Amino acid sequence: MSCRRSVCLAVLVSLAIPLALRSVAQAQPSSAGAAEAGKHFQRGVTLYNEADFRAALVEFRRAYETAPNAAVLYNIGQTYYQLQNYAAALVALGRYLTEAGSSAPHRREVEQTIDTLQTRVGKVAISTTAPGADITVDDELVGKTPLEEPVLVSIGRRKITAVRDGRVTETRFVDVAAGDTVTVALTADARGTPVGPVTPPSKGPSQSTITTGWIITGVAGAAAIGFGGYAWLASRDLSDARGAMPVSSDGLNARRDDLSSKSSKVSTFSHIADGFLAATVIAGGVTLYLSLSRSKEHETHVAVTPNGIQIAGTFR
Repeated sequence: MSCRRSVCLAVLVSLAIPLALRSVAQAQPSSAGAAEAGKHFQRGVTLYNEADFRAALVEFRRAYETAPNAAVLYNIGQTYYQLQNYAAALVALGRYLTEAGSSAPHRREVEQTIDTLQTRVGKVAISTTAPGADITVDDELVGKTPLEEPVLVSIGRRKITAVRDGRVTETRFVDVAAGDTVTVALTADARGTPVGPVTPPSKGPSQSTITTGWIITGVAGAAAIGFGGYAWLASRDLSDARGAMPVSSDGLNARRDDLSSKSSKVSTFSHIADGFLAATVIAGGVTLYLSLSRSKEHETHVAVTPNGIQIAGTFR
């Protein structure tokens, strides 16, 4: 199924190239902007086929701004879809059907895609304590309060920010499920912080950090067991040596030296084993704590790629 979808998308994009270029040329046959729009469009198609969807979106949007035509809206909608911006994809493809009219190419396919997208969007009704605040959703401006109607957004966790007089007055993260209309009331006090990067809530330690911690714990534990075994063997040798009877005075001196050597070996191995055991307990405790902290942040990401659908994340 994923292979067929990949081939289908490639064919649709390739068919859209001459269609879009011909539409631009017919709409503005003498305009230098049409040629410029065609260049942006072709670069967008190349980037799309290379799966650089963010760059492709910039080129497609610039092509549409330079010489508007419905065929480019189709590509904009498909690119938003790949970026999982389902709300923007729904808007772009809806505009494509409206502007292209009843004879729009891909109409049936676009209508099916729109049906799918409508199950992946919700709305956020945003208000502020005072009018005149700029509202951004995921750092993209959607309007100024009071907003006339709820904002269409993609499902998932969305970042809602109010900005007034160049200052962020409040940022809120909300979870939006399909069909939801989430109400968000934000502070619009101009004494907020200056506009700048807003750090989202910490998502806890990375999986690689936790994996490294368990590896260290395992290595330290194995070393503790190994040196503990050496200490036990050395202790057994020491016990056997103590039970042996010297045969002469020279043998007594040799026995004394041997006992001292074996006793020193037992002590050395025991101390090393104790050190690794302590390291095992400490590393294991810290790693367990980090693992429990991460378990509170379970996320699932579903990505639509040219080769199909990929699912990645942490599950509880």
